[in-house]
Amino acid sequence: MTSRLRGAALVVVWSSGFIGAELGARHAPPATLLAWRCLVTAVVLLPWAVRAAARLDRREWLRQGVLALLCQCLYLGGVFLAAAAGVPAGTSALVAALQPALVLAVVVLVGRQRWRPAHLAGLVLGTAGVALTAAGDLRAGVGVAALALPLVAMLSLTAGTLLQRRWSGGARPAVPVRETLAVQALFAAGFFTASAAAAGELTPPATAGFWGAVAWAAAAGVGSYGLYYLTTAKDGPTRASTLLYLTPGATALWAAAMFGQPLRATTVLGLLVSASAVLLLRAAPGAPDRRAAGNPLSAPRVPA
Repeated sequence: MTSRLRGAALVVVWSSGFIGAELGARHAPPATLLAWRCLVTAVVLLPWAVRAAARLDRREWLRQGVLALLCQCLYLGGVFLAAAAGVPAGTSALVAALQPALVLAVVVLVGRQRWRPAHLAGLVLGTAGVALTAAGDLRAGVGVAALALPLVAMLSLTAGTLLQRRWSGGARPAVPVRETLAVQALFAAGFFTASAAAAGELTPPATAGFWGAVAWAAAAGVGSYGLYYLTTAKDGPTRASTLLYLTPGATALWAAAMFGQPLRATTVLGLLVSASAVLLLRAAPGAPDRRAAGNPLSAPRVPA
């Protein structure tokens, strides 16, 4: 597989996570879809979870549970609830794409890096891009509470990313990433299964459309990470991270073609402004080197 083909596959599969959330919203409540999506993912990743069981002590199990709550449960819950509430898939992807910029801002604010004008300009542009897109969604009838859902999801993922880097001390994790992801998948499966059962929404619909959405969402989650790690290994983490910034536009175009979601002028403008913000932040002097082990931006964003 050539570098360009890997890059195209990564953008498409990563974007498919947000499309899967939108597709699932048409067949079942979010609690039902998330429970079965995470159960399928946990089964697929079970061999790596078994390997991790022998390496993790009690404290590490607790830490992985906290990270699963922030990076899996609250993040996925926010994305899937947003889709069910009518938030366009491109908007959710756009908000999620600003997570590395927010992590960089926090790292600068706590004094671990110097604050530079480009950092401020990038954050202002990124916020303006999201605001433009959100304004268009509000005029189209999307509620304020619904638009807050992807924001909460992104903030939860940001907190989990920063917490993970603090616990690791910037060093290479003792347990391979695939194994920790498998452990977190087990926690997420338990969380969403219990939540769906408590809400009386665990029983799956007996429809092909529902199981197709479950398969789509599970494959998107596993496939996204597989392609991310492959691209990182072959082409470097900088290229992999840059490619992820193309996913909001790809998601918006995909949702327009598949679901008829309108590509409003505010959506296109917001995507362009936010893309410029991310590029500015990445090119800013003093921006962290993604090849450094202690870089908080090196952790991939979790696909839906």
